[in-house]
Amino acid sequence: MKNKLILVSLLAVAGMTAQAEHLKSLNPAYFDASTPAGTDFYTHVNRGWMEAHPLTAEHARYGQFNILNDSSEARVQRLVLNLAETNPEPGSVAFKVSTIYNQAMDSTRRNREGANPIKADLRKIETTPHEGMEDLFYWMHASYASPFFGAGPMEDMANSNEYAMYVSSGGMSLGDRDYYLANDETNRKVREAFKKLVVKQMQNAGYSKKDANRIMKNVMKVETALADSAWTREQSRNIPAMYNPRSLEQLKAMFPNINWDRFFVETMQIEAPENVIVTEISSVNQANNLLATLTDREIKDYYLWKYVAQASSYLSDDFANAAFEFNKVMSGVQQQRPRWKRALGATEGAMGEAIGQLYVENYFPQSSKDYMVGLVENLRTALGKHIINLDWMTDDTKLNAIKKLNAFTVKIGYPDKWKDYTTMEIDPALSYYENMHNVSMWHQKEMLSKWGKPVDKTEWGMTPQTVNAYYNPMANEIVFPAAILQAPFFDPEASDAENYGGIGVVIGHEMTHGFDDQGSNFDAEGNMVEWWTPEDKEAFEKKTSALVDQFNAVEVLPGLYANGFYTLGENIADQGGLRVAMTAFLDAQKKKGVDVNSPEALIDGLTPLQAFYMNYANLWANNIRDEEIRSLTTGDVHSLGRNRVNVTLRNLAPFFNAFSITDGDAMFRPEAERVIIW
Repeated sequence: MKNKLILVSLLAVAGMTAQAEHLKSLNPAYFDASTPAGTDFYTHVNRGWMEAHPLTAEHARYGQFNILNDSSEARVQRLVLNLAETNPEPGSVAFKVSTIYNQAMDSTRRNREGANPIKADLRKIETTPHEGMEDLFYWMHASYASPFFGAGPMEDMANSNEYAMYVSSGGMSLGDRDYYLANDETNRKVREAFKKLVVKQMQNAGYSKKDANRIMKNVMKVETALADSAWTREQSRNIPAMYNPRSLEQLKAMFPNINWDRFFVETMQIEAPENVIVTEISSVNQANNLLATLTDREIKDYYLWKYVAQASSYLSDDFANAAFEFNKVMSGVQQQRPRWKRALGATEGAMGEAIGQLYVENYFPQSSKDYMVGLVENLRTALGKHIINLDWMTDDTKLNAIKKLNAFTVKIGYPDKWKDYTTMEIDPALSYYENMHNVSMWHQKEMLSKWGKPVDKTEWGMTPQTVNAYYNPMANEIVFPAAILQAPFFDPEASDAENYGGIGVVIGHEMTHGFDDQGSNFDAEGNMVEWWTPEDKEAFEKKTSALVDQFNAVEVLPGLYANGFYTLGENIADQGGLRVAMTAFLDAQKKKGVDVNSPEALIDGLTPLQAFYMNYANLWANNIRDEEIRSLTTGDVHSLGRNRVNVTLRNLAPFFNAFSITDGDAMFRPEAERVIIW
């Protein structure tokens, strides 16, 4: 049973690798003088970086986020290895962290055990008689495999101080419906690779090739049916449409083939709630229908795959190698990440805040937090100015927007209280899979323990060592983990221009998420309340529609275009972050008495405004494989790095002025075609 987190918007999706410790912001050696800023600004700033960081076989893409992850990951590895060297007391947090990491590294033991750690559970599925199929369904959900749909508590979108019970779509291994239904060459290729994956993993689990092929066909039958009723990527951006409150009696009447009393009592070990929110009614209805029409054999085969799929990361190398072969098709990556990186990722997934506490103690100075506090308030003031001066919004809505802005909760670096892992059971005598299953059960129990309690708004959705940031609309909070406060985002040795063009834009980006096409559904208290006048909403949608068109026009691969609607929220936030950070930067320089136009203000020959925009472009430097471009364009709400630079900047007059970009330059966009929202 996995809770589907609907609303948290993240700054970016990033991979992991290992490299140097101290990082810098701008490096003039990477600039490309042969490509004028007005022709292709992304290449002008980043060509040298791209040439200096060619893709290796391990990566589908490699960018500045990866370099920063390298630094964070190397630090975390040292922390974890140091814990093991202290000979920690059994049962202590240090002992648990060390045990998980060591078991993840012990391929010899895992290869010797093979699929044995899951054999008993697979036999349970196989030997369940017809009259026990309902019991098996609830056991599967309770065992963290979540077939057919997902359910769990999350903040009530209409009352963010309380938890609501959500029932959501789920059950599709590939996530997006197009992988099952679209008949273009790429999606057919992914489907065939997935079929091979299912067959191979079931053989690894001990099934004959004949049985594995039967299981694969039944999995495809079930998951394709689920895909047929699933929402499109575009539909999933309609947050109000996902809020469908139903009483328990209505839920039972809508989906009668599920014993909901048993589901909540036996799976979640809670009393059946009086009300439930169904996010995608069509998807849950399809699950209800399938449970009544599929044969026991078809359902069991689907369950077998779901169980093997959730276990495969913690079993032998045969399972890991099969998963990697599939990943090669999906992303184009040619080599698995080193074992120590995969082991570290599993350890952080299990006990991330325990490691985060050590990370903060060793690598996050108070000075960085103090700088961020001041920077955030500068950005808040700047965004307030922008809202007040909007020419498309009426005063009543502006007042509500300012109220929401002033109510932002800001979290910087690390949580005020850390998770307590005392009750998590980790035993070296158990297999790696058994321990990681216990970890999953612990996290599931922790999630379900929230039911019936007030929402704890001190919780964090990311660990301090995560290189990212986010806005949570139901808490109306912006959150900046410690690890993102490094160059090129933040460097205490860099100029204000670089830092405002880096972490300043990140802050503005997350603030703007509170007012993007999804965040704008929520008020200052984090509740889904309509605080816009109809005419303001219409004006907003007219502007966002024009921004959608700008990105839709970009061909990212031959015949494949960016999806401006699916990426709309992030594109709004990118533009807002740039505009608000520039205002805050200019205000800060004015307070310091700095004339940004004077020769004395030059930074390595760049004007402060040039350094600001160049460091923004520098954030998104990366090399990427065509397969990954296609995968991200299909499934990521963020635009590709090149488009986050070139398409977004073409709306900003200060950018044109900073680089003397005029009509006739490829980067120029006529004023009448520019879109300015926040």
